[in-house]
Amino acid sequence: MATFHQISSQNLECPICLTLFNQPKSLTCSHTFCKGCLQRIFQTQPEQQTVTCPVCRKETPIPSGDVSKLQTNVPLSSLVEEVKTKSPTCTACEMDEKPPAVSYCQDCGKYMCKSCDSKHSSWAPFSTHTVIAMSEILSGKVPVKRRQKCKNHPNDDKECFCTGCREYVCLRCGMLRHLQAGHHIEEAAVHEEKLMTIIKELQKDAKSKKTSIENHIDFIQTQRNEITNMMRRLNNGIDKTYEEYIQLLSTRRETLKCQVKRWSEKFEKELQAMDEESHQTILQMNAMEELVANGVKIPLEKDALIAHDTLCKNLKSFLGRHDPSDQSPRGVTERAQKISFRRHIEVNKLCLGKLIQSWDVKTDKELPGESGMNCMTCAPDGKMAVGSHYDGIHLYSPNGELQQTVLKDVCVRRIGFLSDGRSVVRDTDNKMSLYTPRWKKLDVMFETMSLDKGLFVGPSLTLDKDDNIYVGYGKPKKIQVFTPQGGKAVRETMCDEYIPEQLFCFHTTGKLMLKDESAVVCLDGQGKKENVLKKEGMDAYPAVCQDDSVIVAWVKDKEGLVSIDRYTMNLEHVHNLITDFKIKPNRYWFYLQEFESGEIAFCTQNRLYIFGE
Repeated sequence: MATFHQISSQNLECPICLTLFNQPKSLTCSHTFCKGCLQRIFQTQPEQQTVTCPVCRKETPIPSGDVSKLQTNVPLSSLVEEVKTKSPTCTACEMDEKPPAVSYCQDCGKYMCKSCDSKHSSWAPFSTHTVIAMSEILSGKVPVKRRQKCKNHPNDDKECFCTGCREYVCLRCGMLRHLQAGHHIEEAAVHEEKLMTIIKELQKDAKSKKTSIENHIDFIQTQRNEITNMMRRLNNGIDKTYEEYIQLLSTRRETLKCQVKRWSEKFEKELQAMDEESHQTILQMNAMEELVANGVKIPLEKDALIAHDTLCKNLKSFLGRHDPSDQSPRGVTERAQKISFRRHIEVNKLCLGKLIQSWDVKTDKELPGESGMNCMTCAPDGKMAVGSHYDGIHLYSPNGELQQTVLKDVCVRRIGFLSDGRSVVRDTDNKMSLYTPRWKKLDVMFETMSLDKGLFVGPSLTLDKDDNIYVGYGKPKKIQVFTPQGGKAVRETMCDEYIPEQLFCFHTTGKLMLKDESAVVCLDGQGKKENVLKKEGMDAYPAVCQDDSVIVAWVKDKEGLVSIDRYTMNLEHVHNLITDFKIKPNRYWFYLQEFESGEIAFCTQNRLYIFGE
């Protein structure tokens, strides 16, 4: 069995930490290092998934970034464990039976037993030597500094260092081989002193660098604290403004409710007066009937007979009056129904909304050109765009003034506007084109269905809040969705057997609503119907408002009458806006839209009607 000193000289020390191997791991280059040492090296290269061998500089992949998955050097690990269980013996004694070592002198390079250690410490020339207890060596806390013996000259220590070969050599090898080869040779102690100087300088620089980085970390924390304080102030500002807004909105709510209360009291007063008048009439009839009934109790003569005849005539005259008409109380109800709450939608203005008392026509004018209206939709800057077959697109203000006519050479079938002011136009050949806000055609192609495959009734078009373009086809009863970049449709949706004659998108939910013949149909995200609204004998022409409420124009074709009602997005009735307004249709195809300012536009083939409060 080799001695501890002999075994220790046989590569049982990690080249990095210079102590006995602890969980030795082998790299692909066959060099072995402690697991902990490799882990520290790997941590210095966080952006890589490899570790560079400190000896040969070859790279070894680290499986899943876990150093523990590297191959364990089992023979070396077993040898280290065996060495740890063997007590080192004294190398200073000259006896055959070597006693156990208790310490090691770094300067002498000797393991010492208790006796030798005592003598060593008492010898004045050795008083400056560094002596390490064996417990510290075996625990791995302190590396053993030894002068190895030269392989060529076994009795000589490696007391020199060749700077060219980067290795320790004995004096004779240094003089005979290395100096003759032109290498520089210096004492091992001198080299180690230089190395220590370099290490101390690096440590000093590292300390300075760490101080700089720690200061940077402190600065980051300062910035974090500053941002936290800023965010706290922002939250406090939001909370304060919220409370102020709540107070303002509460005040506005009470004001609006007071208005409702005054109207309620006014209508109640009118109905109460009618009710009291009717009750008074019944009392009068009861009294007159009672007086007349007295005439059958006893035979009437002279004055009594004359008086009874007069009472009978009075009752007969009273009964000849017309019955009270239901028109008056119905009129009160109709006036109450015309009062509506209009939710406020301006972003930068705080207001719940306002109460609108009545609606009426504000504009009734003939459309320019002869081809007639094909579509109508809300345009940027609060305008309304009316598209026609041969006359381009007419842009109207809320008061009905014609502001501009564009794309006169385009046969417009449907039009929609993106949030940045660009427009998408679907022509009579079922082709779609994209235009700038200044109406310049862009080089964007949309792969829509051909005219023969996609049409049966007029094709529909709408956009959602994300500028996705929805195109409806009557014949296959489906909807294609395009992005403004053009190309093929990004998805398709079947319309649950409904024909998308006109198509609308809710702003908040992104769900769709369509007109199918005389019905209004709300679809879910998969194209399945959620709600259906229709009235017997009337055609429905819907539109989605800015607050996602729904307005529907109910048209009586034969009579030429239109009524407009408001509904929730679930198609629950809210109130009536317009009742039996007379129009002049010459084609049963209409469009309904709401201006940004709240007015409602209703378009026949050749006339534009604008209703407002």
